[in-house]
Amino acid sequence: MALQKHDFERIYLSPPHMSGNEQGYIAEAFATNWIAPLGPHIDAFEESFAAYTGSKGAAAVSSGTAAIHLALTLLGVGPGDTVVCPSFTFVASANPVLYLGAKPLFIDSEPETWNMSPSALERALQDASARGKLPKAAVIVHLYGGMARMDELMEICERYGVPVVEDAAESLGSTYQGRQSGTFGHYGIFSFNGNKIITTSGGGMLVSDDLDSLKKARFLATQARDAAVHYQHSVMGHNYRMSNVLAGIGRAQLEQIEQRVAARRVVFSRYEDALGGLSGVSFMPELNGTRSNRWLTALALEGEDASALVQDMLFRLEEANIEARPLWKPLHLQPLFSEALFYPHVEGESPVCEELFRTGLCLPSGSAMSVEQQERVIAVLEHVLSSRSGRLITPLHAVPAIPKTSA
Repeated sequence: MALQKHDFERIYLSPPHMSGNEQGYIAEAFATNWIAPLGPHIDAFEESFAAYTGSKGAAAVSSGTAAIHLALTLLGVGPGDTVVCPSFTFVASANPVLYLGAKPLFIDSEPETWNMSPSALERALQDASARGKLPKAAVIVHLYGGMARMDELMEICERYGVPVVEDAAESLGSTYQGRQSGTFGHYGIFSFNGNKIITTSGGGMLVSDDLDSLKKARFLATQARDAAVHYQHSVMGHNYRMSNVLAGIGRAQLEQIEQRVAARRVVFSRYEDALGGLSGVSFMPELNGTRSNRWLTALALEGEDASALVQDMLFRLEEANIEARPLWKPLHLQPLFSEALFYPHVEGESPVCEELFRTGLCLPSGSAMSVEQQERVIAVLEHVLSSRSGRLITPLHAVPAIPKTSA
């Protein structure tokens, strides 16, 4: 009887990768009964995270989204304001703008980095200045771990007096001219969701050199409880603190960050070596002077059949029990943001982010991914790509599969 999809080991897009020290820190939290959202693991995680990134301080919170929400709150974003945001990103980069009653102003990507286009940002701020109402903040994202053009983007924002929140949710360990991501804006945010390069199961971090603001962030994240014996509240707060148990997991994960970056870069290199020479295949660029953590390996196809090939790849990979994903659907195309302004990379031309969404996909990229697993992914992709010319490099029935070792 022919083997079915469920007979083979599932290859996930970006599964958690535990180092072995997590259980020790968790056991310590239980032994000392520090289970609540405060404790020695929180303090140690914040200190070690700030030291790794080169920030003066860090505040551990419940998610990267919470960190963005707090950062925009600290910058005074409110009803009637606008906030600049890339269109080519996950919705969590923009949702906190809506939480505060403000409106996002979306910026296209540029082809050289797939991140925010400096030229589109310049036009957007010129127009906003002419209208007499500049955005209250700009959220700049480092997509899939690849660094945006921070020199150009920061210069533009500083010239117009627009403070920057750096969304480094996907880019922990990435560097720009030797400097860690998340440390260029007034605030930097990170995510420790289960699929990120390090995880606390769920959680995030807000970093800044403004220690007074971080103190206020912790206050707001702990229901904004005033200094009183009884429960007194003068302003609205949030339940955004991370637990001491999860911070223990984060400490162990952070100890392995450089190994995780190195492993994901090796995964990327294997894909690039195997597929990069094929006609019409390109991988997400790495800007000169930067190091991407290659959180996810992302590729794009060229040609009139690119969109159909991407759909075929996704279907064939799933058929082989392999998880892959399309690139982010631009936020200006989402029903939620149908009335938002959008600035393309080049006026009058097709937006870069729309083309990337149509022609790209993310491949399994876990830091614990084996060579055999990756060969299995590559074989499926080679089969689909070779069908372009009608010359099959790998017959689909010959794609290597790893049987389950147990029922």
